[in-house]
Amino acid sequence: MTFSASSQPDLGWSQIRETIKLLTVSVAQVEGSMKVGDESVNALASSFTNMVGDMTAIYEILSELQSSESRDHALMRCEATQGTMNAAIVAFQFYDRLQQCLQHVSDNLKGLSAIIDTPHRLYNPAEWHKFQESIRSQYTMEAEKVMFDAIHQGKSIDEALALFEQASQQSDEAEIELF
Repeated sequence: MTFSASSQPDLGWSQIRETIKLLTVSVAQVEGSMKVGDESVNALASSFTNMVGDMTAIYEILSELQSSESRDHALMRCEATQGTMNAAIVAFQFYDRLQQCLQHVSDNLKGLSAIIDTPHRLYNPAEWHKFQESIRSQYTMEAEKVMFDAIHQGKSIDEALALFEQASQQSDEAEIELF
């Protein structure tokens, strides 16, 4: 059975199928971007790891040389550069967090498509509630749960993001106090 498209609708046209197509395009965009981004970040992380190894080798070679002002300055620069590269490698953890978030978005869009595509689920509030709870349970940060709850309480995106930011700051402060 073929279905008509929005560009040439007939009696078989359905806004639900059009919605599913748009959700599927969004999933493809997210997953395609994640794949390209993952390849780039993996290459960067590998490069930085190799540079740290090279810098360690250079440091060891310099350490074996006779002490001089130039050698000591070069050793100091090696230490500073190693510290900078280590900080950059740690910063790549941001990408891991972004990757997890985008994977959740992709999975959620797929789940939404599945609900919309299944009439007995589409019109069943319990199915929607179960799906929403499944999404909420994936969140590992309290700030994400605050944002989710705000949206479901009818707050605007801007309001929900403001609450997310506030909860994130409070979480950061609480973590800092532990140390």
